[in-house]
Amino acid sequence: MRIVFMGTPDFSVPVLDALIEAGHEIAGVVTQPDKPKGRGKAVAMTPVKEKALEHGLSVYQPLKVRTPEFVQVLRELKPDVMVVVAFGQILTKEVLDIPPLGCVNVHASLLPKYRGAAPIQWAVIDGEKETGVTTMMMDEGIDTGDMLEKEIVPIEDEETGDSLHDKLMAAGARLIVSTLKKIQDGTIERTPQTDEETCYARMLKKDMGDVDWSLDAHAIERLVRGLNSWPGTYTKWNGKTVKIWKAKAVDREYEGALGEAVYVDKETILVKTGKGCLSLLELQPEGKKRMAADAFLRGYPVDLHTVFQSQKERNV
Repeated sequence: MRIVFMGTPDFSVPVLDALIEAGHEIAGVVTQPDKPKGRGKAVAMTPVKEKALEHGLSVYQPLKVRTPEFVQVLRELKPDVMVVVAFGQILTKEVLDIPPLGCVNVHASLLPKYRGAAPIQWAVIDGEKETGVTTMMMDEGIDTGDMLEKEIVPIEDEETGDSLHDKLMAAGARLIVSTLKKIQDGTIERTPQTDEETCYARMLKKDMGDVDWSLDAHAIERLVRGLNSWPGTYTKWNGKTVKIWKAKAVDREYEGALGEAVYVDKETILVKTGKGCLSLLELQPEGKKRMAADAFLRGYPVDLHTVFQSQKERNV
């Protein structure tokens, strides 16, 4: 089939590769404009643009896909279908109506659960046991179109946002090939979404990583895993910000204040939470590399009964 592909981040790249390997004709690749990145603010190409150029594909980077000028560009590409994966712009009905076989989206959840911008991380944070990928026929809503196919992916006990991202990325590449074959054969079945069991995976913000020690230890552990690697979780200790990269809930109660280091030895820091304790396993002081708890304790001794605080507490 003749395809216009729309995508931007790393998550989109394996889908583009899979479409090429399956023998589809890529009429054009649409991605977000290049942006300054890093400390030097050098302009960086999107991962999808890099991959498209490797394959010698035509790349388009409109500020807005809905402009009349770019809508005409899409029409002239004459796609049979559009494939959209984490593109980053909402498509208007005028755009959705261009391909005769419709616009197919690869979404990183088992719809209708976790519609929205951050389904991968929220599945970990909420303690789900499984998630997956859904292909759907796009409509004018946000992740509300008819479902086409699904692939279930289990969530492991130590799953992080990053590790789950990679699993779902691979699943999406597999699933799109299957879905397009069925569309081409005329055997695809469309299942309308209902609002039962739906929830919205709102966009991640940096302040979500500010650890609230009044939560139970398991909830904080899931937050640490879900927000790894971005935006990450952090706390205040001795007036400095310390990132928490890895932690484990411990079902044991100690006397003490919320956020207090209630047990410390050469390789262990246990912090009291609203229920149970959190064992801090991997930390990163300001301006330093991330390190295991034993290495952190050698360079930054933590006194028993010292208190870790949220940024919000310090600002009160």
